[in-house]
Amino acid sequence: MFNKLIAAMLPYFPKKFVWLFSKPYIAGETVEDAIRASRKLNDQGIMVTIDILGEFIKNLDEAEVNKQEYIELIDRIEKEDIDGNYSLKPTMFGLLLDKEECYKHVREIVVKAAEYNNFVRIDMEDSPCTDMEIELFRKLKAEFPKNVGLVFQAYLKRTYKDIEDLMDIQTEEAPLNYRLCKGIYVEPAEIAYKKYDEVNKHFLEDIEFCLKNVIYPGIATHDKLVVDGAYKLIEELKVPKEKYEFQMLYGVTPKLRQSIMDKGHRMRVYVPFGKQWFGYSTRRLKENPKMANHIIKALFKKG
Repeated sequence: MFNKLIAAMLPYFPKKFVWLFSKPYIAGETVEDAIRASRKLNDQGIMVTIDILGEFIKNLDEAEVNKQEYIELIDRIEKEDIDGNYSLKPTMFGLLLDKEECYKHVREIVVKAAEYNNFVRIDMEDSPCTDMEIELFRKLKAEFPKNVGLVFQAYLKRTYKDIEDLMDIQTEEAPLNYRLCKGIYVEPAEIAYKKYDEVNKHFLEDIEFCLKNVIYPGIATHDKLVVDGAYKLIEELKVPKEKYEFQMLYGVTPKLRQSIMDKGHRMRVYVPFGKQWFGYSTRRLKENPKMANHIIKALFKKG
């Protein structure tokens, strides 16, 4: 109850206070911060996916600014020879305002990544966006088969069928590439599984489908039970280590992350940065009120 109260009140706290909670999980506000964090991870043998924070814009002028920021980011990251790719949220480019304009902006970003033979991940947002983001992925995948991927959320009841339905664009030359995660948005029970065991069961079913059908999955989880379930599937299906990877959020469960790497599995860390860190942080806390404990600990450490 206390954690939920803190989570509900957090958006009304001063930003300096919220930063106490946020700083372990965000690389910083600038590209230099993202480069510094990414290089440190690379030095540990960890790949990255870099994300400029922001979503749900109010006008298309913001979309243009966000696109230019991503294009400049890609040029800079490639110049720095970082081992990583890019993630983006379509609502940051106007998906809910004008989906065609959104497509044009995201396409330009994928074009830029493709110039370096690199890759852009389209994040899956809340359920009103799902169909549009699958449609966006289909269009881009047709033109850039090796340079674009998508995210699926295991807690949505539709996810397994969505993955099945996209098999019509699977090719041997350019396999489908998905990040599989549990899901972070608050969705109604009519469309989303709510029980912990139920979500885990469907998560592992999604992973199994991908591995059996030569889809490259990014297994994005901090749940040891899911990790252990994935190990079992990988072993049973004899999947080569270059055909999948594990993924984690920046600053989260480093011991579990290291244990996965110690077993020889590929690891990629999601590195978020940017001036819109406040919205990202408050939403994360609402999704997982237990993280309020980190705020309390940070306060006592500071004191």
